[in-house]
Amino acid sequence: MSTYLTILGFNSAIPTITSSPTAQFLEMEERAFLIDCGEGTQVQLRKAKARFSKINNIFISHLHGDHCFGLPGLIASFRLLGRDMPLNVYGPKGIKEMMETIFRLTETHRGFEVIYHELSGKTSEKIYEDNRVEVFTIPLDHRIYCNGYLFKEKPKERHLNMQEVSKYSEIETCDYHNLKLGKDFILSDGYVLKNEILTLEPTKSVSYAFCSDTRYLEDIIPLIENVDVLYHESTFLHDLKEMADYTGHTTALEAARIARKANVGKLILGHFSNRYSDLSVFTDEAREVFPNSFLPKALEAVKIG
Repeated sequence: MSTYLTILGFNSAIPTITSSPTAQFLEMEERAFLIDCGEGTQVQLRKAKARFSKINNIFISHLHGDHCFGLPGLIASFRLLGRDMPLNVYGPKGIKEMMETIFRLTETHRGFEVIYHELSGKTSEKIYEDNRVEVFTIPLDHRIYCNGYLFKEKPKERHLNMQEVSKYSEIETCDYHNLKLGKDFILSDGYVLKNEILTLEPTKSVSYAFCSDTRYLEDIIPLIENVDVLYHESTFLHDLKEMADYTGHTTALEAARIARKANVGKLILGHFSNRYSDLSVFTDEAREVFPNSFLPKALEAVKIG
């Protein structure tokens, strides 16, 4: 299955007519993950024709409003749409208190369980895993506690080389699963058929890293090394580096340096300050360091890998 990223919003703190605050919809191995949930996220999900019922896991980077103020409304909409499946919310310590206070004061009755996974660690940790996908935190350096997230497909099964398999009548359909897992096949006379003869290389697993908001932080490079796509905030151009440091943000030039040092496949910039009317200046600056840098396009589904 292909992996697609739909960027629902990429603006910084103040929404505009044409752009929304941070939110992303990631489809990986038939799973749907929501990353951050700024104001208006549920409207953007509607525009993207995303199925609300597919979202079972939401990852919030930090508790600044442009990354989480859309969450109460989205959960309320889930209830109105008849949701009964549990919802997992991963985010900084305090997110449960924030959300439950809102629900209590507004007398919002959910009708389904919200399971909070509160994070406080300062080193990367695996926070989600199933048989196909795993998710790790990427500790960042912002004004408040903040994590990015690394999404990785697990290694995939090998492909059967049916031209070779068909040569051996002893290999039955029930043996295919073990072959796909990389196991050799032993004939009745004891001869071992090596797996690499009977199978072909598996489809490459893909990975995606989301990093927003943060100061320039080389500590993340080993965590995101060789990812297929990196989304990294670039709130300012480099002539305002001092302001970026003060406010806990990164410049386009610095984001490109991270991408180059981590040897990522593609860099998507985002979280732009509203002081810039022409966003092409961000790719102009970044491409001087990392040519494969791009601006996000709202609601466009980008294939990863």
